[in-house]
Amino acid sequence: MTGPSRQNAPERYNPQAVEPHWQAKWNEAAVFETQNDDPRPKYYVLEMFPYPSGRIHIGHVRNYTMGDVVARYKRARGFNVLHPMGWDAFGMPAENAAMQHKVHPRDWTYQNIDAMRSQLKVMGLSLDWTREFATCDVEYYHRQQMLFTDFLKAGLVTRKTSRVNWDPVDHTVLANEQVIDGRGWRSGALVEQRELAQWVFKITDYAQDLLDGLDELDNWPDKVRTMQRNWIGKSRGLHMGFTLTEATHGFESIDVFTTRPDTLAGASFIAIAPEHPLAQALAEDNKELAAFNTDVRRAGTSEEALEKAEKRGFDTGLTVQHPVYSDQTLPVWVANFILMDYGTGAVFGCPAHDQRDLDFARKYDLSVTDTYYALDDDTPVANEAFVPPKSQKVRYVNQPAGIEIATGDEGVDETIAWAEEQGFGKGQEQFRLRDWGVSRQRYWGCPIPVIYCEDCGAVPVPAGDLPVKLPDDVSFDKPGNPLDHHPTWKHTNCPNCGKKAVRETDTMDTFVDLSWYFARFTDSSAESPTIPGTAEAWLPVDQYIGGIEHAILHLLYSRFFARAMKATGHMDVREPFKGLFTQGMVVHETYKGADGWIEPAKVLIEGEDSARIAKHIDTGEVLEIGSIEKMSKSKKNVVDTDEIIASYGADTARWFMLSDSPPERDVIWSDAGVEGAHRHIQRVWRLVNDVVAATPDGFSDAKPNVFSQDALGLRKVMHRMLAAVADDVEKLAFNRSVARIYDATNAISKALSKKSNDADMIWTLREAVSLLVEAMQPMTPHLCEACWAELGNEQMLATKPWSEVDRTLLDDDTVVLPIQVNGKKRGDISVAKDADKSEVEAAVLTDTTVQKLLDGQSPKRVIVVPQRIVNIVV
Repeated sequence: MTGPSRQNAPERYNPQAVEPHWQAKWNEAAVFETQNDDPRPKYYVLEMFPYPSGRIHIGHVRNYTMGDVVARYKRARGFNVLHPMGWDAFGMPAENAAMQHKVHPRDWTYQNIDAMRSQLKVMGLSLDWTREFATCDVEYYHRQQMLFTDFLKAGLVTRKTSRVNWDPVDHTVLANEQVIDGRGWRSGALVEQRELAQWVFKITDYAQDLLDGLDELDNWPDKVRTMQRNWIGKSRGLHMGFTLTEATHGFESIDVFTTRPDTLAGASFIAIAPEHPLAQALAEDNKELAAFNTDVRRAGTSEEALEKAEKRGFDTGLTVQHPVYSDQTLPVWVANFILMDYGTGAVFGCPAHDQRDLDFARKYDLSVTDTYYALDDDTPVANEAFVPPKSQKVRYVNQPAGIEIATGDEGVDETIAWAEEQGFGKGQEQFRLRDWGVSRQRYWGCPIPVIYCEDCGAVPVPAGDLPVKLPDDVSFDKPGNPLDHHPTWKHTNCPNCGKKAVRETDTMDTFVDLSWYFARFTDSSAESPTIPGTAEAWLPVDQYIGGIEHAILHLLYSRFFARAMKATGHMDVREPFKGLFTQGMVVHETYKGADGWIEPAKVLIEGEDSARIAKHIDTGEVLEIGSIEKMSKSKKNVVDTDEIIASYGADTARWFMLSDSPPERDVIWSDAGVEGAHRHIQRVWRLVNDVVAATPDGFSDAKPNVFSQDALGLRKVMHRMLAAVADDVEKLAFNRSVARIYDATNAISKALSKKSNDADMIWTLREAVSLLVEAMQPMTPHLCEACWAELGNEQMLATKPWSEVDRTLLDDDTVVLPIQVNGKKRGDISVAKDADKSEVEAAVLTDTTVQKLLDGQSPKRVIVVPQRIVNIVV
């Protein structure tokens, strides 16, 4: 702590002048540039980087502020912090813009990056911009192509023919989610099913390892690990065959995999997928079945679509023999809710214990047989299937395996053992996870580095011929992939035999770009994808921050990539992200007028609580106040980030984002909340300058030997605050830090109001505001730098180590208890920590405030909860 400043500070904090000033200072001093050879312990904090849409939104502000608080705090705690930024820059939106606005995807993308970079810099983020890259940079996708060819050589990439959704107008493959009511999401054309050869990453090779690795990720949210476990979907079941009563089209039986073999006694039908080979063979002779299969495929084949769709089936007329009961046969149906790529593409239906099967059985008048009941209820199933947790004990009936009372898990195991003993089935473990198809029929993506030769087949592009660059002269006038109808680009020679050949015109799924960028940041200028030693020194990422919407695919693919890069020698890292945090969204009230939704900037709110009225600022029209929802352009409840920062400054936006709610929950944006945050910024500025003004000339910053009770009390508040804020930031509990800072600000203001000229109190006040701005620095860095300079410090606060907490001030032999009268708080009382209940009660009843409230009455009861609260019942 230094002596008083002699600057003539303005009365009000002016973020428009202060924030650019300190951003320039940090930039000139290269404060946030990270050196790989720095000897300090490393800390890597990374936010999921943005798609360059052209503007940052308020959700970005929240996401990057959280990461920035961690980065600034860890830097102050002596870590060599890596906090980089880049751009998820490939993908369909750029191609759509090219078609709509007659602009090249590259130009659209880089213009947007320039705009968003400027916006992010205005936020004052402590980012190392020297490591910046975009995934569409040739330098980046060159190294991605190197990874692809290495994975190919290692057997981690293969080419498979699979059935896909094909848009005949846009000439592209559609994900299941892009098929809406059987039509392409953009063209509106009826979707077709085609067999296409696709490049796939063999993520299934690591299914068990990816599952096991989740047990090591203690710093991940439990819900995310559960989502990943469910997506990988390991299950144990029974593989068995149902013999057709009459062979047909070369089929004598139908293989089924079931995870509930204990329900075999309740089987009432066999259902096969429309893509099942038997269904396809039967459709060749049956036009109605062929039409049904086609119609089903057009409706989409995602699990979500199947769950929501009406259950439909086609009776093939075939039957199979029940494997246990020789006198029973089961009808064979083609059903729209069976997936060919899970299990065998065939299931036996047990309607009593599966709601989907029950809906189907009721619709087509199929039998329903209970195979187990709750222990205390044997009511037959009606319209709701009985599906208890597998861990719950049930009472089995109609059980050929002889099971009586057991959990579902026990029932499955006993049935598998019995079936294996009987010789009609075999226990089997299976994963829901499927290999990752990465082929995309579009231009704006990383070219797949493969050449097709009639004699040599698929040949990887040699390392010396990489990168395979995207051509600049492309046309979007024709539907489909511009690379496929480019006049020259795809034509080349085979690197093996020299004959004429063609390039692969598919580009990679953008999830590939995002699956290893964390490793590239460790040395973004390396000639190889990574420098293994450097990557291993930085990884795993200590704190990864992003939305819950990426909890499955992005994280799972990144975990696979880490393993694949380890297998191919690019880094010896198995798990890429040590700590994961998924922040909530920013939501806002909606407003609607006669002509539709109205943006918040045009709304005036009058009144409070239930009496609130919303009016259109321009017309005075009374508007309907709608629900609080995720910000969206469609409902116009979007806040303009540039306007907020221009009006209030970046620090106000940052402070509000951290203060209003726990970071894992949604934050409700409100004008009142932002204005409250801005008032706090101004209050801290005034408080610091008031302390400076109260400091006499010639004041010594030497620490006093003795402190008054008031000074000692303030020091205790501030050091406890500093220790608690540090603990909160470590736990990402930013809103708790903010609450502690508010309390500390009040304590300083109260002490300053006493206008003590004692040297020990002046020293304590200067220490107090110094610790206040130090604790706030990660959250409101511009304000705190300015305050730090006002206090006469020459070193920038961004480079200052975190102050040591005086541990002697953290212990106290007293405790403050709130006093409630009839359940309502009326005051506080300070008592010894070791005081017993009778001592606390006596102290409370002699308290002046309590005596006034009692007004001579005797309380009916005094309830003392030691070291917590005192409640007086009158």
